[in-house]
Amino acid sequence: MGKGAGCCPSKNRAPSVIQSEPDPIQTPETHSDHSIPIEPVVEPRKLRIFIVFYSMYGHVESLARNIKTGVEEIDGVEGVLFRVPETLSFETLTAMKVPVKGDDVPEILPEELVEADGLLFGFPTRFGCMSSQMKAFFDSTGGLWREQKLAGVPAGFFVSTGTQGGGQETTAWTAITQLAHHGMLYVPIGYTFGAGMFKMDSIRGGSPYGAGVYSGDGTREPSQRELELAQHQGKYMAMIVKRFGSHPT
Repeated sequence: MGKGAGCCPSKNRAPSVIQSEPDPIQTPETHSDHSIPIEPVVEPRKLRIFIVFYSMYGHVESLARNIKTGVEEIDGVEGVLFRVPETLSFETLTAMKVPVKGDDVPEILPEELVEADGLLFGFPTRFGCMSSQMKAFFDSTGGLWREQKLAGVPAGFFVSTGTQGGGQETTAWTAITQLAHHGMLYVPIGYTFGAGMFKMDSIRGGSPYGAGVYSGDGTREPSQRELELAQHQGKYMAMIVKRFGSHPT
């Protein structure tokens, strides 16, 4: 094509500027008040922390509900409670005098985990490790593992044990392998609870790995300090997730 024919502008000539001509016919809807259309305000989506737990006698569930309260102390973050499926038969649960669970907390499907911005898993201990119900749930996440769908997601734990030496730390310790294989980011609470982590005036579950409760023979109720630690963990996790969520990848 010849010079200036549209392939590229001539170096000796300033590029032309095309100016649109005003519409001679103005209608009230377009030009009468020269207003700029106002875009509707869209509320940003809240970050969501899924609190996924197994609770036989209600101790872990008590922690989970207090964790949710703590999560929602942080603006822009909400906590969502989920149970993992039961693996024991109704007859076995009845023989063990396990209370019937309410229907206000739904069971979670493995594929739903990808919808969370952060994850907190709660479970009782069995010989220093997570309960079989929670392990069965993690075992069902193989499809997510193959595609690393949960890689980079912040996650943590809270636990229940029967005795003071029954695994408040090792139950979380041994569970870290689940997060490592998924590529999730383990978030312990450390000693961020402050003075409450050091008081020796009462029996208290919990550790730097996460909130915890002593269940004894199943009849002991969580102490006020154990519940406060759980609430703190929810708030702390929400702050971490919000920090991650504020930086685009």
